[in-house]
Amino acid sequence: MTKFQDLGISPATMKSLKRMGFEEATPVQAQTIPLSLENKDLIGQAQTGTGKTAAFGIPLIDKIDVNSNVVQGIVIAPTRELAIQVSEELYKIGYGKRARVLSIYGGQDINRQIRALKKFPQIIVGTPGRILDHINRKTLRLENVHTVILDEADEMLNMGFIEDIESILAQTPEERQTLLFSATMPAPIQRMAEKFMKNPEVVKVKAKEMTVPSIEQFYVEVQEKSKFDILTRLLNIQAPELAIVFGRTKRRVDELSEALNLRGYMAEGIHGDLSQAKRMSVLKKFKEGSIDVLVATDVAARGLDISGVTHVYNFDIPQDPESYVHRIGRTGRAGKTGMAMTLITPREKSYLSVVEKTIKRKMEKMVPPTLDEALEGQQKAAIEKILQSIESENLQYYKQAADELLEQQDASTIVAAVLKMLTKEPDSTPVTLTEEKPLPMKKDFRNNDRRGKYDSKNRSKGSFKPRQGQSQGNRRSNHSSSNRTDSRSNSYNR
Repeated sequence: MTKFQDLGISPATMKSLKRMGFEEATPVQAQTIPLSLENKDLIGQAQTGTGKTAAFGIPLIDKIDVNSNVVQGIVIAPTRELAIQVSEELYKIGYGKRARVLSIYGGQDINRQIRALKKFPQIIVGTPGRILDHINRKTLRLENVHTVILDEADEMLNMGFIEDIESILAQTPEERQTLLFSATMPAPIQRMAEKFMKNPEVVKVKAKEMTVPSIEQFYVEVQEKSKFDILTRLLNIQAPELAIVFGRTKRRVDELSEALNLRGYMAEGIHGDLSQAKRMSVLKKFKEGSIDVLVATDVAARGLDISGVTHVYNFDIPQDPESYVHRIGRTGRAGKTGMAMTLITPREKSYLSVVEKTIKRKMEKMVPPTLDEALEGQQKAAIEKILQSIESENLQYYKQAADELLEQQDASTIVAAVLKMLTKEPDSTPVTLTEEKPLPMKKDFRNNDRRGKYDSKNRSKGSFKPRQGQSQGNRRSNHSSSNRTDSRSNSYNR
C-alpha cells in the first residue's frame, strides 16, 4: 500500500491528513495525486466510495495560495448533497493551510451565498445551475481559477447539466488544470473531455475494486401488487438494525414511507422535493437510530455519508446498473458485511441480468417469504431479546416475582405469553401504492458492456488526444450565459 507521505504532499496538508487519521492511500488516490500535483489534466473513472474526493481534494488544497483572496479552484457536483459532502471533506483537508471553502447550491438563500462570496473564498464547490446563476449575477468570477474538477460527470450528464458545465468552463482561463471524475464514460463525456481538456491522463480503478464483495445480494421475483407485503415480510424476518429502502420516484418514496408507518415501522422518506433542512433532519434521525427505515430516491446513494446500514432493499430496481452499485454500497462498509435485496417483477428480468453483468456476480434468488415465515422471524427476534437480557441484565430483583408466577402458571405458558408481548406480529393494514411501470431501458443500460470503454482512436498510452482537425487553441467554444437556476437540482428525482 502507498503511504500519503510518499506522494509529495506538503507538510501543512499532511498535518490535516494525520488529524483525519489518513495513512494509506486508496488505489485511485495513489494514482491521481502525483499526476494532479504535476498540473496534468486527468480523467478518473471511479465509483463513490473509492476515495476520489481526497484524490482530487488533496492536490487542490496543496496548490491553493492562502494569501490570495480570489477563487482559485472550483468543484462542480451534480447534487447539493454531494456538494455539501465534498466541501466538508475539503474543509478538513484544508485545515492545516486554513484554506477557505464555500459550497453553493440551489435551495439555499442566494443572498446568504452572495454575502459569503464577499468573504473571499478560495475554493467553490457547487451545483451547475447555481454556479452559473452567480456567474450571471457577477457575484462569482472565475478568471483566477487554476483548477476545475468535475465530480460524477456521468450523473451530471443524466441530469441534463452538460450545457451549463460547458458555459461555466468557458468562464475559466484557457490555461488551467481540469480533472474529470465519472463512474462511466459515455460518448458525451468523452466529447467534453476532448473539447475542454489537454491530453488528459486516464486513471481507471479496476473493476474488482468497484465491486462489493462483502455484501450478500439476493433478488425476489414478485408481482407489482404484492411487492409491499413482501417488503414488510422481509423486514420482519431479517429485523435489520438500520435499513434503506430505495424507490424509483418521489411519489413512490412518499407512499412507501407513509405505508410503512401505517404498519408500525419507524420510517421517513427523503427525496429532491424536500427542503434542505428537512433532508438534514431526516438523515440526523436515521444516523441517531430514532428511525430504523429510511426510504429514499437515489439521492441517498450519491455521496451522502451514511454508515451503519445493515440492509438495503431495492423496492424498485434502478434504471442503470451503476445506480445499483451506489445503492447497495451504503451497506457492507468498513469491513462489515451487509445484505441487499432487490424486488423485481417478471418483466424486469432483463434489467437484472445487466446488473449482474456489471457487478460480475450472480444474485441469489430468494423465494418470497410467507406470512407464517414473517411471524416466525419476529418470534426469533423476540427470543433473541430475551436471551440478550438473560446474559447482560441483572435479573435478581425479578426472581421473586418470577417464582410466584410459576406457582400460578406452568413455565411454558409464561414464556409463550412473554414471547407474544415481545413479538411484533405482522400487520395486514390495507395499503395501496400507485403502480410504477418499469422505465424504458436506456440505450446506455442495454449496451452497458460497451460503457466505460474509450474509442481506440482517442486513446494513446492512457491519454485522450484532441479530435482530428481540432487544435488546442480552439478546444473551447463560447457559450452564451444561461439564466437557468438550479431548479433541476431542486426537483430532480433523486
